[in-house]
Amino acid sequence: MELEKLLRNNIKALKPYSSARDEFSGEAEVFLDANENPFNKPYNRYPDPMQWAVKEKIASIKNIAAEKIFLGNGSDEPIDIVFRAFCEPGVDNVVSIDPTYGMYQVAADINNVEIRKVKLNDDFGFSAQKLLDTANIYTKAIFICSPNNPTANLLDKGEIVKLITGFDGLVVVDEAYIDFSPESSLLPELDEFENLIILQTLSKAWGMAGIRLGMAFAHPEIIRIFNKIKYPYNINILTQKKALQLLDHLQEKEEWVKTIIAERDKMVRKLFKLSFVQVVYPSDANFLLVKMHDARGIYEHLTDQKIIVRDRSKITLCDDCLRITIGSPKENKKLRKALKALV
Repeated sequence: MELEKLLRNNIKALKPYSSARDEFSGEAEVFLDANENPFNKPYNRYPDPMQWAVKEKIASIKNIAAEKIFLGNGSDEPIDIVFRAFCEPGVDNVVSIDPTYGMYQVAADINNVEIRKVKLNDDFGFSAQKLLDTANIYTKAIFICSPNNPTANLLDKGEIVKLITGFDGLVVVDEAYIDFSPESSLLPELDEFENLIILQTLSKAWGMAGIRLGMAFAHPEIIRIFNKIKYPYNINILTQKKALQLLDHLQEKEEWVKTIIAERDKMVRKLFKLSFVQVVYPSDANFLLVKMHDARGIYEHLTDQKIIVRDRSKITLCDDCLRITIGSPKENKKLRKALKALV
């Protein structure tokens, strides 16, 4: 992969903003360089623009160099940066599977970039060759979500590798739900593929959706480009502090994952007993995709009971399907009781 050829010309020429904290990092007695208010410490100070403390913590957990990590305001920020850095509006395109996470489409639309969708197989699997055949000389990136949302299944690793090795552009693999999967992340193999970007998040397994902290892992040159484009202080001091605090609770996170997987398996068994449930699709995530008779009516019944699930009936391949997140044992029991009342 020749990264410079993929970049937009204006990004090649871009001189990034240099903040006060970029020009000086470290300890000092008096800071008079950033036009900050001297009162209300520590919140009067701008945060570390490169979030090195958080990156070092994540690096130790993930066993990956901090220089290969980009932190964003959720995973949506690095998704958007891929378009802004590499896709010329109105000219270039990206390829993605269908159905999948809706933000790829939204980011494409915002940046005026065509997104070419390849429909999944009936079993929600995909063919790398079909995606490669859909790409052309203007395709800068291919987006894959595994485990996929909303289908919940892990995509075939062999096909993903075929995609990475067979494409001259970037391949973005979104692993937001990988902690709930029996298979491991592609992270240990990141060094083998210079065109691979792996997205993960602290929102799911780590229970930090409210602090909005997403992670992108890639070759240091790709990370350098991301840092060149991002806003100077994209991760605020409160998010950085809370992430450092919660990342110390690795064992608790692992227990949460075990509980959610056990509750997921229990939910599958219970749902199969309901006469209006047609299919409970296999899940490698923290949610289930369930095909039901009168899915919309069931959704509205649950809403009346103040239980909110997601109606995915209008999504490709998801006719009459509800997406059900696995909650706490108490929440799951309440859901099952509400569904059983319909039998």
